[in-house]
Amino acid sequence: MALWQAIASIISETTGEDFSACTQRSIGGGCINSAWRLLGGERSYFVKLNTADGLDMFEAEADGLREIAKANAIRVPEPVATGVAEGQAFIVMEDLELGGVGSGARLGRELAAMHRRTWLHFGWFRNNTIGSTRQYNAYSDDWVAFWDEQRFGVQLRIASTRGVGTALLRKGERLRADLPAFFEGYTPAASLLHGDLWSGNYSYCSDGTPVLFDPAVYYGDREADLAMTELFGGFGRDFYDAYNEAWPLDPGYAQRKTLYNLYHILNHYNLFGGGYAGQAEAMIDRLLAELRA
Repeated sequence: MALWQAIASIISETTGEDFSACTQRSIGGGCINSAWRLLGGERSYFVKLNTADGLDMFEAEADGLREIAKANAIRVPEPVATGVAEGQAFIVMEDLELGGVGSGARLGRELAAMHRRTWLHFGWFRNNTIGSTRQYNAYSDDWVAFWDEQRFGVQLRIASTRGVGTALLRKGERLRADLPAFFEGYTPAASLLHGDLWSGNYSYCSDGTPVLFDPAVYYGDREADLAMTELFGGFGRDFYDAYNEAWPLDPGYAQRKTLYNLYHILNHYNLFGGGYAGQAEAMIDRLLAELRA
């Protein structure tokens, strides 16, 4: 097939080693990309495909994997190449053959070490995506303003174009005005974040090494990563105990995690609709009630 031949040629050019694709095996994928294992001789690669206009998303993903690798804290697949072939965008990565059994405690310690990598500003050098939604990362020295303008505020504006109820929008704007109250006495560092850290975006190698993938990288409050680990489950008590031992969380995290997860629930509404709007409004109500308590 011309597509796979073209990708194999780019792999050969990038790695400096001849690679001939013999077999392509579909390994499913999410609702955004298709995923494949490309095999040839003794070598194999993990490949994701999308339409040609998905190239920027894949380039940002590759940059995100490289950014995490710089922390020397936790394993990520090494990006090999990105491009467009036969009308399809692709990203080629190291094939780690994930699915092993590993230690949640080790994952927690290594995530804390990754979060220790900090930057001078919140944001990142490029925009990327959260799911298929554009995620803006313009640098800022003010974390509350960054979260308001480039995270929560963006999702509210998108929701308004999707026809979400006026009550949610009205309450959301009230919450935006009150955001500083959630950060009294708390000044987060600009930590390196995975950005989309739910249970489907980590696994283990056969030797138990934890691996992160599918990042939406930026520098921000580490609590935002921790909050998402609680949103869809999949992280055990040993993970949280080890993380807190390595770098204890501020007591205010228990309240702020709802604020951070509101971003993801609104994004799910904007992508998929359905009951996420009601869930988002309930979260806003809870946060506003806590301010009045």
